[in-house]
Amino acid sequence: MSIAQPNTADQTTLDQVQLLCGLQRRYFTEGNTQPVAFRKEQLRKLQRVLKKHEQELFDALYADFRKPALEAFGTEIGFIELELKLAIKNIDDWTKPRKVPETLINFPAKSYVYPQPYGVALIISPWNYPLNLLFTPLIGAMTAGNCAILKPSEIAANTAAVVKRIISQNFDERYIAVVEGGVETTQHLLAQRFDYIFFTGSTQVGKVIMKAAAENLTPVTLELGGKSPAIVDMDADLELAARRICWGKFLNAGQTCVAPDYVLVQEDVKEELIQQMARSLQEFYGAQPADSPDFARIINDRHFKRLCNMLTPESIRVGGKTDAESRYIAPTILEISSWDHPSMQEEIFGPILPVIPFNDLHEAINMVNRHEKPLALYFFSTNKSQQQRILREVTFGGGCINDTISHLANPNLPFGGVGNSGLGSYHGIASFDVFSHQKSILNRGTWLDLPFRYPPYGNKLKLLRKFFDWL
Repeated sequence: MSIAQPNTADQTTLDQVQLLCGLQRRYFTEGNTQPVAFRKEQLRKLQRVLKKHEQELFDALYADFRKPALEAFGTEIGFIELELKLAIKNIDDWTKPRKVPETLINFPAKSYVYPQPYGVALIISPWNYPLNLLFTPLIGAMTAGNCAILKPSEIAANTAAVVKRIISQNFDERYIAVVEGGVETTQHLLAQRFDYIFFTGSTQVGKVIMKAAAENLTPVTLELGGKSPAIVDMDADLELAARRICWGKFLNAGQTCVAPDYVLVQEDVKEELIQQMARSLQEFYGAQPADSPDFARIINDRHFKRLCNMLTPESIRVGGKTDAESRYIAPTILEISSWDHPSMQEEIFGPILPVIPFNDLHEAINMVNRHEKPLALYFFSTNKSQQQRILREVTFGGGCINDTISHLANPNLPFGGVGNSGLGSYHGIASFDVFSHQKSILNRGTWLDLPFRYPPYGNKLKLLRKFFDWL
């Protein structure tokens, strides 16, 4: 495995950012990205480029996370391929003007909605899924006909370096460009006037992004996070629930924005669920998960130390072992009694899973609703009325019944948060829509022009009221 070591000290200067934005603005204004044939060919090119450099991307993800190849493909590259195939297949239909019903008020007329690209988009991605969360919104921007500047996270430095190289070698920077750097570079970018900003990351940084966007009234999509619960009711299939919760939680060593952040379980089945989860972890990673080729590592020392502070010895039921040198934290299950535990004070974003008991579903619902709206929620129950109750009484971005994370695998489902967990949604046609202004056009005939609407109005109000009542 050969990975070029990135120079993380490099920062893109303000002058370079301004120049790049100007080049893209001019390229877009000249109409280069408007033809659907151009968009389709660029999407196909991205398909070819990702396929050609797949092994380099695998290697970079391994260097950053020790991410297993199956996870790298299933949650990153394969996911992007699905989005590309869907966009290429449907771009002709998505870009067509859409006729909408007309009213008699405007007779004779026809009304249409024209999807129109915004212009130059800024896409800022996080480190935990550095390919998926960069390229999936990019596909939406390209399909809609925008230019795009990509800012990958400097934390997943190896992956960012490979992305920079393959994009710069295959795409005109006036169309798509990658800008590397840290906080200062991001500040330079946010000082520019973009036509759309798409950000994935923490709620705290999301507020900074939105504040910067407000300076220019730039529309934004914010894909954030939060503490996403898995709720296990007493009639759940516990063996299945344990396996699916553990898979969703410990994928990518728990560094997933929609991972189950904690488990609420009905008191009577708590012990059995913990035992079943312990068995699932044994099956997944063996007696020594540190030796498993299928378990990733924490991204850096800062996150490792933050997570270790959540491990209180008296609450550990499974796992708990750590190794600072390799940034290893074993898949860990905690049994806790309340929200006061250190693991419940922020989004965990690591391989630590607190389990909290509840007496009845009403108590569990109240526990979730007392806190910020989660990005995802997972409910395990065979009771259909209880399933509907959860959907009706809890507000969250999206989720699953009797599974975890898998709703992201369907590009036909819009993905996004609500409240502190996000603003806006994407995937599939929703990605096209988010990067498109919906221009409304009425085309009115010239062969009839009733004088009713023109002054002098006289006693026309009474007639107008009758007409509206008749409609």
